[in-house]
Amino acid sequence: MLSTANVKTVIVDLDRTLLHTDKTMSAYTVKVLKCCKKCGIKIMVATARPFRATKQYCELIDFDAIVVSNGARVICGNRRTDCGIYLKSAERLINALKHYPNLRITLETGDCAYSNLPIEDYDTVITDDLIGIADKEGVLKILVHLDREEDLSIVQKELTEDLYYTIAHGYLLQIMSTSATKWNGIKAMLNICNCSSDETAYFGDDQDDIEPMKMCGLGIAVSNGIDEVISVADYVIESNDADGVAKFIEHQILKKWNFQN
Repeated sequence: MLSTANVKTVIVDLDRTLLHTDKTMSAYTVKVLKCCKKCGIKIMVATARPFRATKQYCELIDFDAIVVSNGARVICGNRRTDCGIYLKSAERLINALKHYPNLRITLETGDCAYSNLPIEDYDTVITDDLIGIADKEGVLKILVHLDREEDLSIVQKELTEDLYYTIAHGYLLQIMSTSATKWNGIKAMLNICNCSSDETAYFGDDQDDIEPMKMCGLGIAVSNGIDEVISVADYVIESNDADGVAKFIEHQILKKWNFQN
């Protein structure tokens, strides 16, 4: 296990990890992350959010690199790498799911989101031509709201071998290319930035955080994380609403720099 004093890169998940439940980032957290950068520690993000939904946080912190859309897009400066769903696979899945009119389906293109039905608290463009959107803009991931018990099995039987899914917050099924995982995105990000995973601390809370937590030198789970994440973590810290990430960084990673809050 990596010593906290030897961490050179910090990677954080956003929702339910770095951010409060109300989606804000505290002034204290901002101060700690900025201090990391002053001390030469790289700060990166790995999130299921699309890039457009991270911009407000990028304005607060000049992140060194970002993995978005569960690894389907990696952004480092002006360099961007995409790993979306193959068009034929997207078209096949959309056509299959259209036979279930109650399914709420969203296409995430990276620059916009398109849904067949309204989604609460999610800014999407409603359209009945998801196939046309996929053909025109490409698809980073497909989201399906699990509104009924049978919805998961419906989607599972329609997935091709080049697709996989994760479930976020217990109800949001996220479908991506098998090449687009958080860990694959993180590996690409670290490689671009000439950073070692062995010298990296990773903070997360949910299913797609398990692999990077295992593969990085240090894995840290917030106490509000799911049991599977907590069970593989090297440390379990205070919750997102208690600024657990920032407190751990201050007291463990920045301690040799005598950070003053």
